[in-house]
Amino acid sequence: MELLRLQAEVLEANLEIVRRGLVLYTFGNASGIDRETGLVAIKPSGVPYEQMTPADMVICDLSGKIIEGRLKPSSDLDTHLELYRAFPAIGGVVHTHSEFATAWAQAGRDIPAFGTTHADYFYGPVPSTQELSDEEIQGDYVLNTGKAIVRRFNGLDPMAVPAALVAGHAPFCWGKTPMDAAHNAVILEYVARMAFSTSLLSPEGKGVSQALLNRHYFRKHGASATYGQ
Repeated sequence: MELLRLQAEVLEANLEIVRRGLVLYTFGNASGIDRETGLVAIKPSGVPYEQMTPADMVICDLSGKIIEGRLKPSSDLDTHLELYRAFPAIGGVVHTHSEFATAWAQAGRDIPAFGTTHADYFYGPVPSTQELSDEEIQGDYVLNTGKAIVRRFNGLDPMAVPAALVAGHAPFCWGKTPMDAAHNAVILEYVARMAFSTSLLSPEGKGVSQALLNRHYFRKHGASATYGQ
């Protein structure tokens, strides 16, 4: 029953990124993990979203061994698995090619924390990875993509900044659950679009102050959070 629930949650996360306009055709994927069993459910590769059912979500373990499913898993599986192995607090991962977040990734630029909307969700800039070397691209490219994200988060809290921009590629987001990861992907695209406009209006903009960043981030996160009921 737990796997059925996980498959249903992962399907819903996949459908959410379509509903919110983050995905064209099959350009994206979401996954989730059951930490008790170490099993992961992920979107099948290349299957149109409107045709998917919970049972189509492929189940594998953290080494990538397929446990259940008649379809091939997403081609980004090894990136998802590397993030689950490296970031034990996360329960879901989402990858999209949403327009503005992908533009920042293709530019190889961090998304600055320009204002309080950004600060509500990301405690500082959303980081871009270094470009992969030719050897990394020609080798185990998908796994090396995950490793590049993990390297970039050395010294950073992945739960405080639940997203990364893979240089030349596109964003990956994560969260406590698959739907939380999808939610963060939607917000990332929103702040990426605003940051793009802000950078045009104020090329020398320095971003939000540390005091305002703290005020807005910690009102929604941590033990002293006051936002909501």
